[in-house]
Amino acid sequence: MSEQGGRTATFKGALWMLGSLTSLALMAIGGRELAGHLSTFQIMFWRSTFSFLIIATLLSHFGWTQVRTSAFRVHATRNVFHFAAQFGWFYAIGLIPLVEVFALEFTTPIWLAVMASIILKERLTPVRILAVLVGFVGVMVILRPGVNAISIGSLAALGAAVGYAATHVATRFLALRDAPLCILFYMTAIQMPLGLLPALDHWRWPGPVDWFWLAALGVVSMTAHYTLTRAMQLVEATVAAPMGLLRLPLIAAVGYVFYAEKLEVWVGIGSVLICAGIFLTIRDAGRR
Repeated sequence: MSEQGGRTATFKGALWMLGSLTSLALMAIGGRELAGHLSTFQIMFWRSTFSFLIIATLLSHFGWTQVRTSAFRVHATRNVFHFAAQFGWFYAIGLIPLVEVFALEFTTPIWLAVMASIILKERLTPVRILAVLVGFVGVMVILRPGVNAISIGSLAALGAAVGYAATHVATRFLALRDAPLCILFYMTAIQMPLGLLPALDHWRWPGPVDWFWLAALGVVSMTAHYTLTRAMQLVEATVAAPMGLLRLPLIAAVGYVFYAEKLEVWVGIGSVLICAGIFLTIRDAGRR
């Protein structure tokens, strides 16, 4: 690919990632609204159910032949990791500030860089390593370990980051082989029963307002994964994931506007460092 073609692909990948970031911010709002009414497993089950109905409708229109795959084991493994990561993410959203959830989730590129270099054989250039480290420093500035106590919610968010890293690696592998609708179909088809079984314990039917947020979760979770898949069809996993660090200033604004969560100066400093890491990553990808 020429230098100009590489920059065009990176720019398009960045736009798809922007769609994913917006969807994830809306997911965070929906998860926070539902946290006090339904268990985490119930939220995940209904989210998968609504998403499955959407995907089934789309496949009925575009053709079910898209679900054919020669990598079902990879789909299954991906969704086990993603289910565990989603549980940690939704669980943490109900316990700690949104900005802290997202900040801890941003250790994902650290784990991803190691996994992608080993499994996908993606090259870790010095600039990309520097970009990841700069972003990680930004996260540490926000969290200030040793100053703030680490809660169970923080540990859940950190565990989610590890699970998301494994998910990104599998998504990059599948995106080069299967259609986005295929990946989304197996995600919902596998995770729906995974959420149902534990959700049956202390089952509670959603209220009228809950149904709205659950339906919204079903829609935005699909758009989040679809746009992420499209992004990873254009750029490498170690390039796409650091772009997601823009979620931090975005979710900080959401927490401030909707939930009166305080914006600290450390968040601003850390966000500047994170954005610097993103700039380094995109610049390196464009050159290549």
